[in-house]
Amino acid sequence: MRAKAGSFLDLCYNPELAVEVTMQPIRRFGFDASIIFSDILVIPHALGMHLEYREGEGPVLTPVRTANDVAKLRIERLEEHLAPVYAAIRGLAAALPRETTLIGFAGAPWTVAAYMVEGQGGTDHATLIRWAWRDPQGFAALIGLLVDATARHLIAQIRAGAEVVQLFESWASAAPEALFQRWCVEPVAEIVRRVRAAAPDVPIIGFPRGTGGVLGRYASETGVNAVGVDQSMSMAVARSQMPKGTALQGNLDPLVLVQGGAALDDEVRRIVDAMAGAPHVFNLGHGIRQDTPAEHVAQLLERVRSYRP
Repeated sequence: MRAKAGSFLDLCYNPELAVEVTMQPIRRFGFDASIIFSDILVIPHALGMHLEYREGEGPVLTPVRTANDVAKLRIERLEEHLAPVYAAIRGLAAALPRETTLIGFAGAPWTVAAYMVEGQGGTDHATLIRWAWRDPQGFAALIGLLVDATARHLIAQIRAGAEVVQLFESWASAAPEALFQRWCVEPVAEIVRRVRAAAPDVPIIGFPRGTGGVLGRYASETGVNAVGVDQSMSMAVARSQMPKGTALQGNLDPLVLVQGGAALDDEVRRIVDAMAGAPHVFNLGHGIRQDTPAEHVAQLLERVRSYRP
Protein backbone atom coordinates (compact mmCIF):
# COMPACT_ATOMS: atom_id res chain seq x y z
CA MET A 1 0.00 0.00 0.00
CA ARG A 2 2.87 2.36 0.81
CA ALA A 3 4.50 1.68 -2.56
CA LYS A 4 1.18 2.29 -4.27
CA ALA A 5 0.76 5.61 -2.44
CA GLY A 6 4.27 6.78 -3.31
CA SER A 7 5.47 7.65 0.20
CA PHE A 8 4.51 7.24 3.85
CA LEU A 9 3.11 10.78 4.01
CA ASP A 10 1.15 10.30 0.79
CA LEU A 11 -0.35 7.17 2.32
CA CYS A 12 -1.46 9.18 5.37
CA TYR A 13 -3.23 11.65 3.07
CA ASN A 14 -4.89 9.11 0.79
CA PRO A 15 -8.26 8.27 2.42
CA GLU A 16 -8.92 5.16 0.33
CA LEU A 17 -5.51 3.63 1.03
CA ALA A 18 -5.50 4.71 4.69
CA VAL A 19 -8.81 2.91 5.18
CA GLU A 20 -7.47 -0.20 3.47
CA VAL A 21 -4.32 -0.25 5.63
CA THR A 22 -6.45 0.15 8.76
CA MET A 23 -8.91 -2.55 7.71
CA GLN A 24 -6.36 -5.25 6.81
CA PRO A 25 -5.59 -6.35 10.41
CA ILE A 26 -9.26 -6.04 11.35
CA ARG A 27 -10.22 -8.45 8.57
CA ARG A 28 -7.44 -10.86 9.42
CA PHE A 29 -7.56 -10.88 13.21
CA GLY A 30 -10.86 -9.35 14.29
CA PHE A 31 -9.42 -6.92 16.85
CA ASP A 32 -11.92 -5.23 19.16
CA ALA A 33 -10.79 -1.77 18.00
CA SER A 34 -9.07 -0.10 15.07
CA ILE A 35 -6.90 3.00 15.09
CA ILE A 36 -6.89 5.17 12.00
CA PHE A 37 -3.71 4.96 9.91
CA SER A 38 -2.11 8.38 10.25
CA ASP A 39 0.85 9.99 12.03
CA ILE A 40 1.42 12.41 14.90
CA LEU A 41 3.45 14.73 12.66
CA VAL A 42 0.58 15.65 10.37
CA ILE A 43 -0.11 18.50 12.80
CA PRO A 44 3.22 20.34 12.34
CA HIS A 45 2.89 19.64 8.62
CA ALA A 46 -0.56 21.28 8.69
CA LEU A 47 0.91 24.25 10.57
CA GLY A 48 3.28 24.88 7.67
CA MET A 49 6.44 22.98 8.58
CA HIS A 50 8.43 21.15 5.94
CA LEU A 51 8.18 17.40 6.64
CA GLU A 52 9.53 14.40 4.80
CA TYR A 53 10.18 10.77 5.67
CA ARG A 54 13.58 9.57 4.49
CA GLU A 55 14.35 5.91 4.04
CA GLY A 56 16.44 4.70 6.97
CA GLU A 57 16.14 8.04 8.80
CA GLY A 58 12.46 8.52 9.58
CA PRO A 59 10.88 11.98 9.81
CA VAL A 60 12.95 15.05 8.97
CA LEU A 61 11.61 18.57 9.63
CA THR A 62 12.98 22.08 9.30
CA PRO A 63 13.50 22.89 13.00
CA VAL A 64 11.49 25.45 14.98
CA ARG A 65 13.75 26.85 17.72
CA THR A 66 12.70 30.39 18.57
CA ALA A 67 9.54 32.37 19.26
CA ASN A 68 10.02 34.01 15.85
CA ASP A 69 9.95 30.56 14.22
CA VAL A 70 6.72 29.78 16.06
CA ALA A 71 5.15 33.04 14.85
CA LYS A 72 5.60 31.89 11.25
CA LEU A 73 3.38 28.85 11.78
CA ARG A 74 -0.31 29.13 10.92
CA ILE A 75 -3.25 27.22 12.38
CA GLU A 76 -5.94 28.71 10.14
CA ARG A 77 -5.84 25.97 7.50
CA LEU A 78 -5.38 23.04 9.90
CA GLU A 79 -8.71 21.31 9.24
CA GLU A 80 -8.46 21.99 5.51
CA HIS A 81 -4.99 20.46 5.33
CA LEU A 82 -6.05 17.45 7.40
CA ALA A 83 -9.34 16.91 5.56
CA PRO A 84 -8.00 13.64 4.05
CA VAL A 85 -7.54 12.26 7.58
CA TYR A 86 -11.15 13.05 8.44
CA ALA A 87 -12.30 11.57 5.14
CA ALA A 88 -10.44 8.38 6.01
CA ILE A 89 -12.17 8.25 9.39
CA ARG A 90 -15.57 8.64 7.73
CA GLY A 91 -14.69 5.86 5.31
CA LEU A 92 -13.46 3.65 8.11
CA ALA A 93 -16.58 4.27 10.17
CA ALA A 94 -18.62 2.97 7.23
CA ALA A 95 -16.35 -0.04 6.61
CA LEU A 96 -15.81 -1.36 10.14
CA PRO A 97 -17.99 -4.07 11.67
CA ARG A 98 -20.48 -2.49 14.08
CA GLU A 99 -18.80 -4.12 17.10
CA THR A 100 -15.34 -2.72 16.27
CA THR A 101 -14.43 0.58 17.93
CA LEU A 102 -12.81 3.35 15.90
CA ILE A 103 -9.95 5.20 17.64
CA GLY A 104 -8.59 8.56 16.54
CA PHE A 105 -5.33 9.98 17.86
CA ALA A 106 -2.77 12.74 18.03
CA GLY A 107 0.62 13.30 19.57
CA ALA A 108 0.71 15.21 22.85
CA PRO A 109 2.29 18.69 22.59
CA TRP A 110 5.61 17.89 24.34
CA THR A 111 6.24 14.91 22.06
CA VAL A 112 5.28 16.72 18.86
CA ALA A 113 7.41 19.67 19.96
CA ALA A 114 10.34 17.29 20.37
CA TYR A 115 10.27 16.48 16.66
CA MET A 116 9.62 20.10 15.68
CA VAL A 117 12.53 21.46 17.72
CA GLU A 118 15.06 18.69 17.14
CA GLY A 119 14.14 18.37 13.46
CA GLN A 120 14.16 14.59 13.65
CA GLY A 121 13.62 11.65 15.94
CA GLY A 122 16.22 9.58 17.75
CA THR A 123 17.92 12.45 19.60
CA ASP A 124 18.64 13.05 23.28
CA HIS A 125 16.23 16.02 23.15
CA ALA A 126 18.90 18.43 24.41
CA THR A 127 17.78 21.28 22.13
CA LEU A 128 14.16 20.86 23.23
CA ILE A 129 14.97 20.76 26.94
CA ARG A 130 17.40 23.67 26.79
CA TRP A 131 14.78 25.85 25.07
CA ALA A 132 12.22 24.95 27.75
CA TRP A 133 14.70 26.03 30.45
CA ARG A 134 16.16 29.04 28.64
CA ASP A 135 13.03 30.70 27.27
CA PRO A 136 9.87 29.39 28.94
CA GLN A 137 7.78 32.20 27.46
CA GLY A 138 8.85 31.45 23.89
CA PHE A 139 8.49 27.72 24.48
CA ALA A 140 5.00 28.31 25.89
CA ALA A 141 4.03 29.90 22.56
CA LEU A 142 4.93 26.66 20.78
CA ILE A 143 3.14 24.43 23.30
CA GLY A 144 0.11 26.72 23.29
CA LEU A 145 -0.11 26.52 19.51
CA LEU A 146 0.10 22.74 19.71
CA VAL A 147 -2.62 22.59 22.39
CA ASP A 148 -4.93 24.55 20.07
CA ALA A 149 -4.07 22.46 17.02
CA THR A 150 -4.30 19.12 18.84
CA ALA A 151 -7.68 19.86 20.41
CA ARG A 152 -9.06 20.98 17.05
CA HIS A 153 -7.66 17.89 15.34
CA LEU A 154 -9.14 15.48 17.90
CA ILE A 155 -12.54 17.19 17.84
CA ALA A 156 -12.56 17.02 14.02
CA GLN A 157 -11.76 13.30 14.19
CA ILE A 158 -14.65 12.77 16.62
CA ARG A 159 -17.02 14.64 14.33
CA ALA A 160 -15.86 12.40 11.48
CA GLY A 161 -16.68 9.25 13.45
CA ALA A 162 -13.94 8.49 16.00
CA GLU A 163 -15.47 6.89 19.10
CA VAL A 164 -12.36 7.15 21.29
CA VAL A 165 -9.29 9.38 20.99
CA GLN A 166 -5.78 8.79 22.24
CA LEU A 167 -2.90 11.15 23.01
CA PHE A 168 0.54 9.66 22.50
CA GLU A 169 3.21 11.18 24.77
CA SER A 170 6.01 9.02 23.39
CA TRP A 171 8.79 11.20 24.80
CA ALA A 172 7.32 11.86 28.25
CA SER A 173 10.35 10.21 29.84
CA ALA A 174 12.60 12.88 28.26
CA ALA A 175 10.99 15.63 30.35
CA PRO A 176 12.92 16.31 33.57
CA GLU A 177 10.75 16.09 36.67
CA ALA A 178 10.76 19.86 37.09
CA LEU A 179 9.40 20.31 33.54
CA PHE A 180 7.02 17.35 33.39
CA GLN A 181 4.11 19.07 35.14
CA ARG A 182 4.32 22.27 33.08
CA TRP A 183 4.91 20.82 29.64
CA CYS A 184 3.36 17.32 29.75
CA VAL A 185 0.56 17.30 32.32
CA GLU A 186 -0.90 20.80 31.98
CA PRO A 187 -1.11 20.86 28.15
CA VAL A 188 -2.82 17.45 28.08
CA ALA A 189 -5.24 18.56 30.81
CA GLU A 190 -6.20 21.57 28.68
CA ILE A 191 -6.69 19.41 25.58
CA VAL A 192 -8.87 17.02 27.59
CA ARG A 193 -10.93 19.96 28.85
CA ARG A 194 -11.53 21.27 25.32
CA VAL A 195 -12.31 17.88 23.80
CA ARG A 196 -14.66 17.02 26.63
CA ALA A 197 -16.48 20.33 26.21
CA ALA A 198 -17.14 19.44 22.57
CA ALA A 199 -17.72 15.69 23.04
CA PRO A 200 -18.39 14.86 26.69
CA ASP A 201 -19.10 11.16 26.13
CA VAL A 202 -16.01 10.28 24.09
CA PRO A 203 -13.35 8.46 26.15
CA ILE A 204 -9.81 9.86 26.06
CA ILE A 205 -6.71 7.69 26.50
CA GLY A 206 -3.36 9.18 27.51
CA PHE A 207 -0.11 7.29 26.97
CA PRO A 208 2.81 8.96 28.80
CA ARG A 209 5.48 6.40 27.93
CA GLY A 210 8.20 5.79 30.48
CA THR A 211 6.74 7.84 33.34
CA GLY A 212 6.51 5.03 35.91
CA GLY A 213 6.01 6.43 39.38
CA VAL A 214 4.05 9.52 38.27
CA LEU A 215 1.47 7.61 36.24
CA GLY A 216 -1.22 8.03 38.88
CA ARG A 217 -0.63 11.77 39.13
CA TYR A 218 -0.76 12.05 35.35
CA ALA A 219 -4.14 10.26 35.34
CA SER A 220 -5.57 12.39 38.15
CA GLU A 221 -4.39 15.76 36.89
CA THR A 222 -5.03 15.34 33.16
CA GLY A 223 -8.48 13.82 33.62
CA VAL A 224 -8.05 11.14 30.96
CA ASN A 225 -10.37 8.13 31.10
CA ALA A 226 -7.62 5.57 30.54
CA VAL A 227 -3.84 5.44 30.73
CA GLY A 228 -1.48 3.44 28.54
CA VAL A 229 1.27 1.54 30.36
CA ASP A 230 4.55 0.61 28.67
CA GLN A 231 6.33 -2.68 29.27
CA SER A 232 8.82 -1.24 31.75
CA MET A 233 6.17 -0.99 34.49
CA SER A 234 4.21 -3.66 36.31
CA MET A 235 0.48 -3.57 35.59
CA ALA A 236 -0.16 -4.38 39.24
CA VAL A 237 1.82 -1.33 40.32
CA ALA A 238 0.13 0.86 37.71
CA ARG A 239 -3.26 -0.41 38.88
CA SER A 240 -2.44 0.54 42.46
CA GLN A 241 -1.77 4.15 41.38
CA MET A 242 -4.93 4.73 39.36
CA PRO A 243 -7.79 6.97 40.48
CA LYS A 244 -11.05 5.08 40.86
CA GLY A 245 -12.68 4.38 37.51
CA THR A 246 -9.58 5.01 35.39
CA ALA A 247 -8.88 2.18 32.97
CA LEU A 248 -5.44 0.89 32.02
CA GLN A 249 -4.18 -0.11 28.59
CA GLY A 250 -1.18 -2.35 28.00
CA ASN A 251 1.39 -3.67 28.48
CA LEU A 252 2.79 -6.73 26.71
CA ASP A 253 6.44 -6.45 25.67
CA PRO A 254 6.50 -6.30 21.84
CA LEU A 255 9.54 -8.59 21.87
CA VAL A 256 7.57 -11.30 23.70
CA LEU A 257 5.10 -11.13 20.85
CA VAL A 258 7.99 -11.63 18.43
CA GLN A 259 9.12 -14.63 20.50
CA GLY A 260 5.71 -16.29 20.80
CA GLY A 261 5.30 -19.76 22.30
CA ALA A 262 5.28 -20.44 26.02
CA ALA A 263 6.84 -17.08 26.89
CA LEU A 264 3.93 -15.28 25.24
CA ASP A 265 1.38 -17.48 27.01
CA ASP A 266 3.01 -16.81 30.37
CA GLU A 267 3.01 -13.04 29.87
CA VAL A 268 -0.62 -13.02 28.79
CA ARG A 269 -1.55 -14.86 31.99
CA ARG A 270 0.53 -12.51 34.15
CA ILE A 271 -1.07 -9.37 32.72
CA VAL A 272 -4.64 -10.68 32.73
CA ASP A 273 -4.24 -11.92 36.32
CA ALA A 274 -2.84 -8.55 37.43
CA MET A 275 -5.84 -6.72 35.94
CA ALA A 276 -8.59 -9.15 36.94
CA GLY A 277 -11.71 -7.25 38.00
CA ALA A 278 -10.40 -3.87 36.82
CA PRO A 279 -11.10 -1.95 33.58
CA HIS A 280 -8.37 -3.00 31.15
CA VAL A 281 -7.62 -2.82 27.43
CA PHE A 282 -5.14 -5.58 26.63
CA ASN A 283 -2.49 -4.13 24.34
CA LEU A 284 1.22 -3.95 23.73
CA GLY A 285 3.45 -1.74 25.84
CA HIS A 286 4.55 -0.01 22.64
CA GLY A 287 4.17 -0.42 18.88
CA ILE A 288 4.26 -3.77 17.14
CA ARG A 289 7.63 -4.61 15.57
CA GLN A 290 8.02 -5.22 11.86
CA ASP A 291 9.56 -8.65 12.49
CA THR A 292 6.53 -9.94 14.43
CA PRO A 293 5.20 -13.22 12.96
CA ALA A 294 1.51 -12.91 12.13
CA GLU A 295 0.82 -16.30 13.69
CA HIS A 296 2.01 -14.93 17.04
CA VAL A 297 -0.62 -12.20 16.83
CA ALA A 298 -3.22 -14.91 16.29
CA GLN A 299 -1.82 -16.80 19.28
CA LEU A 300 -2.07 -13.70 21.45
CA LEU A 301 -5.70 -13.06 20.55
CA GLU A 302 -6.68 -16.66 21.19
CA ARG A 303 -4.99 -16.69 24.59
CA VAL A 304 -6.42 -13.36 25.75
CA ARG A 305 -9.95 -14.23 24.66
CA SER A 306 -9.96 -17.76 26.10
CA TYR A 307 -7.99 -17.26 29.34
CA ARG A 308 -9.83 -17.14 32.64
CA PRO A 309 -7.90 -16.21 35.82
